[in-house]
Amino acid sequence: MSVFGSSVLRVEDRRLLLGEGEYVDDVRVPEALHVALVRSTYAHARIRGIDVSAVVGMPGVVAVETAATLGALNGPHPHPTWFPPAKALLDRVKPTLRPEVIRLLADGKVRYVGEPIVAVVATDRYLAEDALGQVVVDYEPLPVVVDPELSLAPGATLLNDDWGDNLAAHFVIRAGDADRAFTTADQVVRRRIAMPRSTPTPIENRGVVALPDRRSGGLTVWSSSQWPHRLRDALEQVLKLTGGRIRVVAPDVGGGFGVKSMVYPEELLAPTLALKYRRPVRWTDSRRENFVSGTHARDQIHDIELALRADGTIMGLRDRFLVDAGASNVECLVCPYNSAAHLPGPYRIPSLEIECFTVLTNKTPNAAARGAGRPEAVFAMEGILDAAADELGLDRVEMRRRNILRAEEMPHDHGILYRDGVPLVLDGGDYLGGLEDALEALGFEALRAEQALLRGQGRYLGIGVAGYIEGTGVGPYESARIRVDPSGQVIVAIGPPSQGQSHETTFAQICADGLGVAMEDVRVVQGDTAVLPWGMGTIASRTAVVVGNAVGIAARGLRDKALRAAADLLEVSPGDLRHENGRITVAGSPEVSMRLGQLATRVGPGGGRLGEIGPGLEEHAGFQPPTVTFANGVHACAVEVDIETGQISIRRYVVSHDCGRLINPRVVEGQILGGLAQGLGAALFEELVYDEMGQLVNGSLADYGMPRATDMPPVVVLHRETPSERNPLGIKGVGEAGGIPVAAAIVSAVGDALRPLGVDISTCPLTPARVLEQIAAARSRTA
Repeated sequence: MSVFGSSVLRVEDRRLLLGEGEYVDDVRVPEALHVALVRSTYAHARIRGIDVSAVVGMPGVVAVETAATLGALNGPHPHPTWFPPAKALLDRVKPTLRPEVIRLLADGKVRYVGEPIVAVVATDRYLAEDALGQVVVDYEPLPVVVDPELSLAPGATLLNDDWGDNLAAHFVIRAGDADRAFTTADQVVRRRIAMPRSTPTPIENRGVVALPDRRSGGLTVWSSSQWPHRLRDALEQVLKLTGGRIRVVAPDVGGGFGVKSMVYPEELLAPTLALKYRRPVRWTDSRRENFVSGTHARDQIHDIELALRADGTIMGLRDRFLVDAGASNVECLVCPYNSAAHLPGPYRIPSLEIECFTVLTNKTPNAAARGAGRPEAVFAMEGILDAAADELGLDRVEMRRRNILRAEEMPHDHGILYRDGVPLVLDGGDYLGGLEDALEALGFEALRAEQALLRGQGRYLGIGVAGYIEGTGVGPYESARIRVDPSGQVIVAIGPPSQGQSHETTFAQICADGLGVAMEDVRVVQGDTAVLPWGMGTIASRTAVVVGNAVGIAARGLRDKALRAAADLLEVSPGDLRHENGRITVAGSPEVSMRLGQLATRVGPGGGRLGEIGPGLEEHAGFQPPTVTFANGVHACAVEVDIETGQISIRRYVVSHDCGRLINPRVVEGQILGGLAQGLGAALFEELVYDEMGQLVNGSLADYGMPRATDMPPVVVLHRETPSERNPLGIKGVGEAGGIPVAAAIVSAVGDALRPLGVDISTCPLTPARVLEQIAAARSRTA
């Protein structure tokens, strides 16, 4: 019986729920030194001097490190997570790009509050932390810029003195003839729409443990990372250690959401010090450090406009948007180009022109978080659709019906390139059908009738809808190795680690089906560069697609290999064999059989006889997708707004989504609900606030609003399955989808509720205070 497509229980849960998981802070190494960091208290300053004299000789303090003491090891090094775009995109789009570098400790200048300056190495974490207060840094304050528009202005203070300005990246993408669309349009609608800065807040903070290997001169490094192979490559580059002497392990990771997809200075510093002092070194950040030194996300301003026919049909789209990259554009064009490429979304847009400016400011560096540029794009697109509907006097849902792509229009070419340099062609799905499903499950018609009734009673009900697409399964590749143990257990080795994505379950399902064994006989090992030396990371809704297909190909290849080897040993034709539940039998003679474990002791990895190749039965396969495959969906919700308190109550929430063939519907639903919870934070609670001096004013869990379990609304999840033709398993990614349209849908619903008051909402989160401000502003305009 196939387990692919079944809602089997997660293999991981028992271990994790019983507290038997192993996280970085659980890794115990003898005689470990602890690192604590002096971080900048200024957003922008020159370092005139550092006095560590009071620290040297303190009990337990082994060393104090600065950029000067580290010398060339400190850098600057090419930034390990600055990913240049594909050559085809570079050739066609010709973006302006300024590569970033990374330093282990600040050298001569600090550019954001939280930048590491001094490392105190001690025998105990508490002693190291106590010593921090005795380090004196002499700062020369410099002008601070926190507004990205002011950062672009002539004469703005420079973050990099040799750049001449603060523009980190710039590009323009075009399709069709936007100029003609806007000059011939019946109506043009313009808005400024902004999604503010926020941060992923995983339960487990970042951490790293480095253990020197005296025999090889190398290292074993444990890191709470979404991409251990990238960290290994960076360490090889910095430490000049090659030949497999660096092993990086990502054990259980307590949430990532993008913030752990970076390579950070601390992840390079701890191993550097471990080699220098020939002792284990560990570093774990505090929650406060996590707020100021873990990468932030979002922070975009869109000046967006639509060219429209009188009936609401879109003729063209223009958007000029700013991305506040903070003090370092650590990921190049990943988030900015994702925003641009996903901006047209599921809609029919004949002509477009999108221009992006990525700008540096004196804030913590900005990078990917769940969705990586897509929530910002959906927020801008759905916001301008609402504004267009209102100005044309159309129902907001009808505006979407008239412009959303139909199934018969698939595949649909948006006329631009995806970030992998391949034309952005939507590869299937019934977008209109998904919209109608969501509206029916929401009870749209009844809610519209109720809305009119409640307005007569002074109550404000609103309906919000947001559609999205998501490019999933980005390459370039992944691989998997499957081996049958003599005991009959099947070990699946993959590169990327899990941070809650259920790898141990879903990849076991794929392997069990492909190989023909019971799922309980499959064990998945992951996130260890010594187990599988190649891996691209658990990011970008890619792992199920790219790793899953590698596992599927390897499993089917191993099944064929096992049948050939068994046929040779049993002296029959492979076509006469049957393979079920780990046992190979001869058709018509079930008493003639052999278990996989037995076979593994008698053949080599290539299927040859014992002695020709050696014992074992295994297969190693890779998968390289031709380009991404597009998941899609629609979120719809109903909210009620109390105009006296500004409180928003979500009465009902519906998700209609299509991620191709479902490996495990229960896991898919969990991913969607988890993403929805994070999207709810963006819609109603989460915003990082900086003052004019570049100080983060709400950098703690006491001050930074986040959703609680009691804030989650009742949710209906509807599954649609349009198999992808871009991979053998027909699957699409779902890791980020649940959070992408949430802020857009909720803000749309609140705007719909408050339209009678003249409220026009163009940002989030919609805290009670902000809702009341919007109502007061609308009333003052009409007074």
